[in-house]
Amino acid sequence: MTRGIVTATALAAVTAVAAPVVAVAAPSDAVALASGIATTDAQRVDAAAVVRLDPSPEVLLLSDHDFIHALWQKARDAGEALDAVRTAAEDAMVSSAAEDHARFVTTGVHEAYAIDKQREKDRADADRAGRLAKSQALIAVGIPNSPDLLALSDDNFIRAVMKHTAAGPEVRAAAASALAGDSAAWQEFITNGVREAHRRDVANELKELEESNREEAERRRELAARTNAAALFRVTPSEAMLGLSDDNFIRELLRMTTADAQGTELHAAAQRAVLSPAPADWKQFIHTGAEQAYKLDDEARRKKIADANRRLALKSQAAAEKTGVNPQLVAAAKKALAGTDADVALFLKEESQYQAKRQSLQPVNSKLAGWYIRQSSVDGGEGFVTPVSPKGKPADRADATWVVTPALAGQPGCYSFESVRKRGHYLMEKEFRVRAAADDGSTKFRKSASWCARKGLAGSGVSFESLSLPGRWLRQYTGDLYAADKSGKNRFDAAKDFAQDATWKVSFPLAP
Repeated sequence: MTRGIVTATALAAVTAVAAPVVAVAAPSDAVALASGIATTDAQRVDAAAVVRLDPSPEVLLLSDHDFIHALWQKARDAGEALDAVRTAAEDAMVSSAAEDHARFVTTGVHEAYAIDKQREKDRADADRAGRLAKSQALIAVGIPNSPDLLALSDDNFIRAVMKHTAAGPEVRAAAASALAGDSAAWQEFITNGVREAHRRDVANELKELEESNREEAERRRELAARTNAAALFRVTPSEAMLGLSDDNFIRELLRMTTADAQGTELHAAAQRAVLSPAPADWKQFIHTGAEQAYKLDDEARRKKIADANRRLALKSQAAAEKTGVNPQLVAAAKKALAGTDADVALFLKEESQYQAKRQSLQPVNSKLAGWYIRQSSVDGGEGFVTPVSPKGKPADRADATWVVTPALAGQPGCYSFESVRKRGHYLMEKEFRVRAAADDGSTKFRKSASWCARKGLAGSGVSFESLSLPGRWLRQYTGDLYAADKSGKNRFDAAKDFAQDATWKVSFPLAP
């Protein structure tokens, strides 16, 4: 059966009573934006430099709002590297206040860029810390460091350690247990677990040795403690170094400390120990103190990254709450923030953000409960409404799910609907008919694919006014989608049921 027959048949079967729809908060009425320039060329050149936008004469003549849109496009194309700039630009574009636009150009873009640079540094620090943790693990177990080993992914690194002849039974068992877990379990094994497992292997060996040679067992215990302490400083100790007195061994660790580690608790604890006149303090540092200090540093590093991530997630949540058209993103942010630091980090990834902007659109008309806006590839991408089950075919659910993004044309309070099934295709009007079509990059297309959110014409929900055809609204008529008004000029411009047909509920996505 063709899509037209299916839709017509389904419409005819709709009864007057249907399940009630869940209400969502309606976005406020958009206010017309004054098209002025309240920023200087110098301020714009500085802002453009942040996202590597060419400040051509045409760009410098844009209104402040349109200039922000140009910045947003470059930030969006840059992906995760300019996440905070993109989010802040979206927040500024939603506003209709000229002072908000000027503020973003003059200071906001730079503040957001500072956040992005700090997150980039934090990520680089985390990557470097990961490589260093691998190096420490290898030193502790007695496996020679090599660039190839350090370049392995966490899970493959653990497999390599597990297979190495230097790994004892406890290390192999801990490695297998970590591999059965998630990425957080892998990182914990590399950062701390491998050393702890190796200490258990050493303790087991020494326990057997103590029965025959207590003195040799004590010597090996001391060597193992020193090797572990040296590993925390990323030092592979020589035989001569291992033979130093306790205080001189610590002095040698301090001498070999790299510049980036000199502000750490590990470094400070070593200094306190070596300055102590008590030999017991030297031994305590080597056997337990270094490990304790290292874990404090690791905890502080993780907390710093986690705190920055939570601030960014809260900002993303607040921006989505303002729009009223991204309830899925709001819910995803709240869920992540209520979870672990790893949940927040995952939420902030570019693909997770893109996925969290997925929504489905339902008519508020109670007679059409369970119906959704969808596109049909076999009908040239034409848009229509039809019943779609949350348990239906994945392809049908994907056709009825849209990524709600700031308008391609950049107008505040306006949005574009990208097809989940066909990325890069957006709901746009052409000769009043609404269909999903590929973005050709033209100003005309981007305007025709932009829809401005208004308070629902039916008194609830939200209505979307066409940016390219002001006064015309996204409407379903006999199951098909149009940019329509109620002038009666065309059959789909009928005044009857217009408010109901042009009002929508933004619901959770059928294709999560």
